Order: sequence, then C-alpha cells, then structure tokens
Amino acid sequence: NKPDSQNIPEGNYTDRLITGTKKLKSRKHIPMLMLLALLSCAGKAGAQTVAVKSDLLTGSMLASPNLGVELKLSERFTLEAGFHYNPFPAGGDRRWKHWFVQPELRYWMCQPFGGHFFGTHLMYGVYNVGGMKLPLGLFKGIRSSRYEGDFWGLGVSYGYHFILSPRWSIETSLGIGFLHSGYKRYRCLHCGEQTGEGHKNFMAPTRASVSLIYLIN
Repeated sequence: NKPDSQNIPEGNYTDRLITGTKKLKSRKHIPMLMLLALLSCAGKAGAQTVAVKSDLLTGSMLASPNLGVELKLSERFTLEAGFHYNPFPAGGDRRWKHWFVQPELRYWMCQPFGGHFFGTHLMYGVYNVGGMKLPLGLFKGIRSSRYEGDFWGLGVSYGYHFILSPRWSIETSLGIGFLHSGYKRYRCLHCGEQTGEGHKNFMAPTRASVSLIYLIN
C-alpha cells in the first residue's frame, strides 16, 4: 500500500519499490552460493577432517535456521563458516527477516575438534526488521519503524569442544568485537516512505553459540 500521510509522486514511489525488491532478491541468494562454495571445498578436502554443525543457541534466539561447515587446515588450525537465514514472516506487526555469514579461523590448544580453542572471525549480513525490541538499546525506534540495511564486523572468540562419540560433539563459544551498520529507516512495516538513514558503530557480542556437530571424516 502507498503511504497515506504524504503526497509522494507515483513515479518516485514505484521506482523505490522496484529498486528495493531487486536488491532483496539479489541479496537473498548470496548465503546459499557461499554455502555451496564451502561444501565444494569440503568435498575436495579428501582425507581432511570435515565437521557439519548447527548453532542451536543462536538459531533459537534469532529464529534463524543455520548450517555451518568446519575444515581442518593443520594440526592446530581449522576454518569454520556459519550461515544464518530467516526469510519467514515474524507474525503480527513485526518483521524479522535477515541473513548473515560468519567465517572464523581457529587455533586449537591441543588438537582440532577437541578441547579449548581461540578464534578470530568476520561477519557480514543483511536485515529488514521492525516492530521489535533489540538488546543493548540498538535502534530504539525499531518498535514503531522499519529498519533496512546491512552490517559487517570482526571479533575474537573463545570456545570449548566436548567430544560425545567418535562422530558427535557439542561445542560452546563466546565472542566480542566491532560492528558497523548502515541503515535506512521507514515509517511503517509495509510502506516505502523513508524517514531517515544513518550509520552505527559499536562494540557488542559477536558470537554466542551452542552447536551440535557431526564429524564426516
């Protein structure tokens, strides 16, 4: 529906909707392409250890189905990448659509996939949210407006890998880092009337995971 509080020229309003729709359609395939690329690398890893995982904690907190893959690089290093994707309606007067990717390089104190590890990670994601209450006082106007944008960040983490059996494991991890977000603010969840835009820089938790893991090799 068109905004009813201001008179916006038909052409401008239609152009904005078409442009926004094209951007969302082009962005939503990026996580799947990146996941396929990592799975392809995993298939070529041969005898190298490969782990498939799902972050149960973050997935439940953010309502985002997710899948991760971790490759053993050496006797002390592994490379992990996790993908979170939520294209589903939040229900009512809320919107909580997003996706993000988080690759992490890990150093293991003893051996890969067992015990203590330290990591350094990057993040990138896209969001379209509104009618929600976010922690840490982020985007205070989001309860009554819609925010659309992307973010990137980097951080460090510590975790522990609990071995349950030769194939199954549980892993916990906590991380903190720097995040930058560029956004556009809209008057309501279902309209194209932009009321502002800006950028935010902040320190925040970048990782809080409890993952179920299956070792392939």
